[in-house]
Amino acid sequence: MNGYPKIADHGMIGDLQTAALVSGTGTIDWWCTPRFDSPSLFASLLDSERGGHCRLAADVDRIAGATVRQLYLPDTAILVTRFMAPGGVGEVADFMEPNPSTTPSDQHRLVRVARVVRGSLPFTLVCRPRFDYGRAPHNLTLLDDGSALFHGPRTDLHLQTTGPLALRPDGEDVVADFTLQAGETAAVVLTTDSSGYHPMAAPTADEVRASIEACRDFWHDWLRTSRYRGRWKDMVNRSAITLKLLTYAPTGAPIAAATMGLPEQIGGERNWDYRYTWIRDASLSVRALIDLGFVEEAQAFRTWLRERLDAGSTSGEPLQIMYRIDGDPYLTEEVLDHLEGYQKSGPVRAGNAAADQLQLDIYGEAADALAQAQEIGGIRGWRSFAGVLDWLADTWDRPDEGIWETRGGRQEFTYSRLMTWVAFDRGIRMATTYSRPADLARWTSVRDAVFNQIVDRGWNPQRQAFVQNYATDVLDASLLLMPRVGFISPRDPLWLSTLDAMDEELVSDSLVYRYDPAASPDGLRGSEGTFNLCSFLYVEALARAGRLHQARYAFDKMLTYANHVGLFAEEIGPSGEQLGNFPQAFTHLALIAAAIALDEQLDRAETSGP
Repeated sequence: MNGYPKIADHGMIGDLQTAALVSGTGTIDWWCTPRFDSPSLFASLLDSERGGHCRLAADVDRIAGATVRQLYLPDTAILVTRFMAPGGVGEVADFMEPNPSTTPSDQHRLVRVARVVRGSLPFTLVCRPRFDYGRAPHNLTLLDDGSALFHGPRTDLHLQTTGPLALRPDGEDVVADFTLQAGETAAVVLTTDSSGYHPMAAPTADEVRASIEACRDFWHDWLRTSRYRGRWKDMVNRSAITLKLLTYAPTGAPIAAATMGLPEQIGGERNWDYRYTWIRDASLSVRALIDLGFVEEAQAFRTWLRERLDAGSTSGEPLQIMYRIDGDPYLTEEVLDHLEGYQKSGPVRAGNAAADQLQLDIYGEAADALAQAQEIGGIRGWRSFAGVLDWLADTWDRPDEGIWETRGGRQEFTYSRLMTWVAFDRGIRMATTYSRPADLARWTSVRDAVFNQIVDRGWNPQRQAFVQNYATDVLDASLLLMPRVGFISPRDPLWLSTLDAMDEELVSDSLVYRYDPAASPDGLRGSEGTFNLCSFLYVEALARAGRLHQARYAFDKMLTYANHVGLFAEEIGPSGEQLGNFPQAFTHLALIAAAIALDEQLDRAETSGP
């Protein structure tokens, strides 16, 4: 395998404990197992030679006039790659049967089913696993011509096949070439296991068929609970499925993205590991699912969040900004210098040193997530939450690193103060609504002090806008959340003036930059693309401000940047390319929020008339 596919040239499959990316060429070039944050088994996305991959595809590279298309089976996480050539039409369906159990599993099964629907096509199978981010060797045992065992450190990979193909060794890897006629199928089943157990019998065609039907039924049943009936149902459903795929079922913890190390700028150093649970991202993801009517995910996350509050953090703060999916607070960052990085964009980092940063906004996002429930964990849960607000009342007025995790020094960020206001506002509401004991006088006093500070110091008279921090006149797109959280009316003159300033400085043809790093140095070299989260927050803000024509046009243009199966990475580059880790929860939760807000405002406009 040579070269790198585009970041956007992928679909994602998963079983709610791990996830894999499959490129448009039928190559699995990213899979970490047995958890999202485990070392990789396939990582050719970060090093095309040393990372490892598994390709199952019609051998159409040498066939003139052949085309390849990829799609999801509607409203599922079953990914279908279609190969169309003059001699035949075939496809490969990739899926993992969901495991919603709250018990972590060491065993995970990825199924690949090849079939020809017209004529005949030659197929190629190449399986080259590279354990532990490509650092550890493995041993191959060819059990028979349809089954192979790759023995690696702490994890084994068992490959089994059905249909007319015979495996042959290629060093410590395996390959196969075979031809299918119309109506014929072949299956390749990849099973990883850390327990030493290896399934002996290859699955039958009937068992494979039953598995794919079970996967389809799971997603259809899950989506049936959604209450979204708006104008963008396909995109909203795809985003909801993506958020679900990025949630670790055993603990209910959502991760920020399925990948690590994908660059925000080709050749740049902004290459982070996003396979962890940020309090902020997870809280906003859960809010998006709640707005769609999915309540079980919200309850699971609240339980996880309460456990983090009870456990404390390594820094002495009540919470740290991110954790591993099991709640482990240690995310030591290391550089994998044996991997060259996507298109030579190094360094490749595993772990995330930003876990030690101070970001005070997380208490607002956490409070907002907890406030969506009538009960936040009984008496103990309330006392734990109230204790955090009592602590925050003494400690809120500090500089921090802010939402964007800048590494250029702490500042008094307006967004951090905004979410501090949210924390007290939601706490006061819950205490009042549910008659919970609280120091309401003190909380109210602090809430009002934060409000006045934001208005007095976060508002810049020269810019006629709320700005990034109190020491600058730089704008920041995170403040697009101001109307949504209830700090300011979406049609308040101060807000409309801020929106106008952002439109002039941060918006480029509906695409929105987070901020201008040249004007507000963030401690890192290089530049970045526009931030998809902010672009969708911009749509929502426009809609709530009554600028419906502008909002709808911006939303429709944003949808054109989705990849061929409706997925988004973190950013959009200068030529419309997707950049950063993929797919990113931030983007998809903001798409859902923008669609809901736009639907509401359009419905209201249609009801009220011109």
